[in-house]
Amino acid sequence: MCTVVISVGERGARLLAVRDEDPARPWDDLGEWWPDTRPGVFGIRDRRAGGAWLAFDPAARRLAVLLNRADVLDLPDDQALSRGSLALESIAGRSPEGPLPMHGFNLLEVTPEGSRVLSWDGIELRATPVPYGVHMIAHDDLDDPATARIEAWLPQFEAAAAHHDGSPVDWAERWIAVLGESAALSPEDDRAIVRDNHVHGYPTMSLLFCTAEVTPESVQVQSRVLADPGHWD
Repeated sequence: MCTVVISVGERGARLLAVRDEDPARPWDDLGEWWPDTRPGVFGIRDRRAGGAWLAFDPAARRLAVLLNRADVLDLPDDQALSRGSLALESIAGRSPEGPLPMHGFNLLEVTPEGSRVLSWDGIELRATPVPYGVHMIAHDDLDDPATARIEAWLPQFEAAAAHHDGSPVDWAERWIAVLGESAALSPEDDRAIVRDNHVHGYPTMSLLFCTAEVTPESVQVQSRVLADPGHWD
């Protein structure tokens, strides 16, 4: 149950993305992992499926992040296609089209011209534009007030994204500070962003977070791995 905070403006977007995954599932931190098939593409790679949780193409000025969500699809795991290709295909300009033989997902697509969330629940693939301003998404809809961590922390991220004295603040460090503040909660608390989801029936824990900025000039991404999964350093 990953979490993304995104601020959309006239010249692109800024985001903070927290990845939740089973710590036993092998993965690779930010790098250029597909030089033969996708030269110039960078991302956080899932070794088992060969796909990406987050991927970006600096030349195309595109970035995508994949978040799992619940679905109503009666599809055995051994018959479901991996969702790992979605982010990589998205930054190549190939967004998914339904119906899909995959379990549910939210795919956040970010370009300088605009951002949107593609949501698949097993029945319908919906596109939700991300309007100007600060927003959050997790395992359900954009800014869903029923998602406890969004209800608890969206106002703090909005405040941290504000400008002071007419100059842009150091947005990334301010958002990371809010993330650190949120980590005072137990990782099993439903309001937590840095999470241990075992209590909710999932073997996933927060492993890392990325900050990213997408503008007409560039895509800048930084990754920070948590030393102890599910716990703030």
